Amino acid sequence: MSIINKAAAIGGGVIGAGWVARLLLNGIDVSIFDPDPEASRKVSEVMKGARRAYKQMVPGGLPREGRLTFAKTIAEAVADADFIQESVPERLDLKHRVLAEIDLYAPANAIVGSSTSGIKPTDMQVAMKKHPERLVVGHPFNPVYLLPLVEIVGGEQTFPEAIEVAKEIYASIGMKPVVIRKEIEAFVGDRLLEAAWREALWLIKDGICTVEELDDIMRYGFGLRWAQMGMFQVYRVAGGEAGMRHFMAQFGPCLKWPWTKLMDVPEFNDELVDLIATQSDDQAHGLSIRELEKIRDDNLVAIMDALSKQNKGKGWGAGALHKDYTKQLAKLAAKKPVASKAAEKAKALKPVKKAEKPKKKTGKKKG
Repeated sequence: MSIINKAAAIGGGVIGAGWVARLLLNGIDVSIFDPDPEASRKVSEVMKGARRAYKQMVPGGLPREGRLTFAKTIAEAVADADFIQESVPERLDLKHRVLAEIDLYAPANAIVGSSTSGIKPTDMQVAMKKHPERLVVGHPFNPVYLLPLVEIVGGEQTFPEAIEVAKEIYASIGMKPVVIRKEIEAFVGDRLLEAAWREALWLIKDGICTVEELDDIMRYGFGLRWAQMGMFQVYRVAGGEAGMRHFMAQFGPCLKWPWTKLMDVPEFNDELVDLIATQSDDQAHGLSIRELEKIRDDNLVAIMDALSKQNKGKGWGAGALHKDYTKQLAKLAAKKPVASKAAEKAKALKPVKKAEKPKKKTGKKKG
């Protein structure tokens, strides 16, 4: 059961709505603020897809869904929240305004997570005058309600205790929290994606392949390997009986060969945008975004379900977590939630007060 009783979501775009869906489907009440007049419709569309996916995951029945309310202000949204997830656009000035307001009105023991995909928490904390020590980056991957990974990053003012509480909160809603050891822009996941994206742009621009052909190479090849082992474990196996040392000795020299354009960026002009957009339209074969989302969600549920049956029934990788998460949801569905116990647990895990000094700075390994 989640250790939070009430959550607040600030921002209801693709990522913010994904957080809302994951929280609500774990039986947690959510208050959301988003000034977009279309926010209610957009969140509703995401909720439809999330409910559909979760019914496949837990066919025996889901927990009582949390109650969603749309607040008129940030102050109203965060007033009694145990946990707040900020998901506004990637502009530092906007982050500062929003986080300052959250900090002003949120309960002192509430953890604040930011969905930023690249801004360092230290650069955001400067706007929080009361309790900057409770801010962490909680960077998810889309769709948030299905993909379990969340990168947790603390800033210079973040207390280690806040990171530990954040880990417990995210884990309690079926996620895999990974604490990034050093604070860097774009963290780890987006650093890797950016590298692949740059190389992909060159391959399309130079006419080596189309966007569909590039995607096929990923999804029929190494993408399948990465889904269940990841880069380094896959390469360890590729090294044969001698393992990783043999692999690195064999393939290490090619790193010096002039194959890649990784450090050079193609000119991002209208011609390149039109080329990629046109090829992407062709690749979609007339399917709408909502139809593609359904296909994506069905595939993800099927892959994680398949992985959950591996390793002699214990599950493997994301499948092991998926197995535990679906059991957790089934247990929640079988009993009535007790709000008072959740609230007591949240209070017991609150971060230390600002007056106390942190043992370490977030840039160092925690725990």
